[in-house]
Amino acid sequence: MTASDPALQAGPSDAAAAAAVFRRLHPDQYLSRFLARGYRPDGRKLAASRAASVNAGSIATADGSALVRLGDTTVVCGIKAEVAEPDSARPNEGFIVPNIDLPALCSPKFKPGPPGDEAQTLSSWLYELLISSQTVPLDSLCISPGRAAWALYIDVVCINYDGNAFDAAVLAAMAALRDTRLPRANVDDDGQVVCTAKRHPLKLGPMPLTASFGIFTNQLLPDPTAFETPLLRTRITLALDPATKEGRLVKHAGLASVAGGAAAKGASGVEVLRQAWKLSEARVDELARLL
Repeated sequence: MTASDPALQAGPSDAAAAAAVFRRLHPDQYLSRFLARGYRPDGRKLAASRAASVNAGSIATADGSALVRLGDTTVVCGIKAEVAEPDSARPNEGFIVPNIDLPALCSPKFKPGPPGDEAQTLSSWLYELLISSQTVPLDSLCISPGRAAWALYIDVVCINYDGNAFDAAVLAAMAALRDTRLPRANVDDDGQVVCTAKRHPLKLGPMPLTASFGIFTNQLLPDPTAFETPLLRTRITLALDPATKEGRLVKHAGLASVAGGAAAKGASGVEVLRQAWKLSEARVDELARLL
């Protein structure tokens, strides 16, 4: 039998087809076999995250923008600033309005139509993260107290989805905020807002970044892919300020109480959180260098 024998040539193709069928029919076993050998299905080591890249200023028509790739997950963030009337209860503050869109175009997982539950949840998490961290101090968006303020619309769209869209969205939002330039503005004697051609960067506070994990049987998996995510009963996202390492836990669906019980076989919840925190510190440092 020679190397040109059709049977030999068909072998690798047949093996790949059989692996694809096994992956589809028995995803848990498929993942388990990789993890038992110290690797993830995409070739990573168990504790490795995917490579990330940031391209700021990718949308010329936006006031700030960034394109982020996290493995095969790709998101783009565009920020548009509009003048609005301040809330009467907070006359010295402006507004931030983040939105994360997961369109059907990015993955068969998502359907056409209004935003799904996952997109709405991620948008809410991003808003809470920005507000609680004071990444954009709202009083810095005031143009004239009680009369005019900036409203920042932070729109993140997933172009290609392969899991962990939230980490990619947070990184894109932070990069776009850093890229944002607003025109100098004031209110004239007639009450009209006058903007000049001269632009200035935003006044920014802490810029936390996130690191997400999943737990499969007894293994903590950073930066889960779209294939791995449905198999993870517990998911954890930690948000850390790269400068101070101060952070908070973002609870995902399926995370009842990591600190109060056994989150994984053979490891207490506290041990799992400690391991996740250590990996998160290294990950956010890596991501922060891209900004």
